[in-house]
Amino acid sequence: MGFAVNDCLEALGDLPPAVSEEVGHHERWAWEEPFVAFAHLVRRGGPTTRMGERQREAWVEALESVPAGGRVLIISHGRIIESGLVTCIPDGDFAAWGPPFRHCEGARITFDEGRFHAVQLLRVLPQTV
Repeated sequence: MGFAVNDCLEALGDLPPAVSEEVGHHERWAWEEPFVAFAHLVRRGGPTTRMGERQREAWVEALESVPAGGRVLIISHGRIIESGLVTCIPDGDFAAWGPPFRHCEGARITFDEGRFHAVQLLRVLPQTV
C-alpha cells in the first residue's frame, strides 16, 4: 500500500468461533442487505456485538495514536470490518450501503471529537476488457 506497518493489532484479525456460528462464513455475500443484517446482530448483544465493540476500541486507539489531522489505514477481514463499521456508525443508512465488502474493499470514515461519521464506502470496480 506504500506505507510501513506501524502496528499489528490482534483485534483486527480476531474472529471468535461464536461469531462464525452467528454470521457463517461466505453466507453474507448472498444476503440481500448485509449491513442491515450486521446492524441487527450488533444490536442483539451477542458475539457479533462484542466483536464490533472490540473493533471500535481498536480503531479509536489507532486513531488516537496519530497526530491531529493524521490518518490510519486499517486492514482486516470480512465480517470483522462490517461488524466494526455498523458499530462505529450506529445510525447509518445500512440498506443503502449495498453488498458486503469483497476483497480489497472497505470504507473511509471521519473521526473527530470522539465520534465516527461521514462514511464513504470504497468499492473495487469490476475490470472491463
